[in-house]
Amino acid sequence: MSSDSAPIQLRSRAEALAARLPPLLVAAQHLAQSVELGEHGRRQSGHGEAFWQYRRAQPGDPSHRIDWRRSARSDRHYVQEKEWQAAHSVQIWVDPSASLAFSSDPKLPEKRKQAQVIALALASLLLSGGERVGLLGSALKPGRGQLTLSRMADQLLRADAPLRDVFAVPRARQVVFSDFLGPLDATRDFLHAARGRGQRGVLFQVLDPMEEAFPFHGRVLFQDVGGALRHDTREAGDLRDRYLDRLARRKAELSEIAKRAGWRFHSYHTQDPASAALLWLWNAIGGPR
Repeated sequence: MSSDSAPIQLRSRAEALAARLPPLLVAAQHLAQSVELGEHGRRQSGHGEAFWQYRRAQPGDPSHRIDWRRSARSDRHYVQEKEWQAAHSVQIWVDPSASLAFSSDPKLPEKRKQAQVIALALASLLLSGGERVGLLGSALKPGRGQLTLSRMADQLLRADAPLRDVFAVPRARQVVFSDFLGPLDATRDFLHAARGRGQRGVLFQVLDPMEEAFPFHGRVLFQDVGGALRHDTREAGDLRDRYLDRLARRKAELSEIAKRAGWRFHSYHTQDPASAALLWLWNAIGGPR
């Protein structure tokens, strides 16, 4: 690549990336609005309603949350936080592996895109509730406000950090999106470290319905998305029972390692409503604790 062509190609790549960003954000925010739980997702009575502390207002805080009486004594704006409003950090990771770049039907979303939309919709709900949200594998700390959501969307389209290389913020909760069809060594190591840090989270499996049903018969050439693995069989139906047994054992293993770490596991299929997946995630990671 010549020095003259490098800026042109870089600009072209940047423009292509920017063109993908608005639809992703729009889809995520539309999904979040479909399951909007009110102004504060953590609204609840009883323990935790008492005043906890003041903090400086930050970009993204709605004006009606500003305590004007406290702010009048200073040249800064302050927000009165109650115990149930205290912000916690949530970090999200979407597997960049090639296996997620798959859809068995043009009418179905690609696994990675669906994971990205659900991840950003969850972030939108959490940010609306006053949480700090960020991405595992990102240099940026979890933050608040609409700018945080836009940055997350941009980073999701670029993300390529494997789970073994990401840094988890102390005391943050994590949501890990993957199909979990490959080796689980990195997942086990990550959950072991999270357990040692006292962190909780969710393993969220995203599968295409074909990967769950194995609807193959006769001669079939199986090939992974990257093209590295190939298997040619004359009678694919003979493999169905073995495949389904291995998939069931994989899910049971994921559920068990999540349980040992104090995490939760959920399997989702891309033909199912994304709103149901988001609501499950909200209750698992973002709902009242």
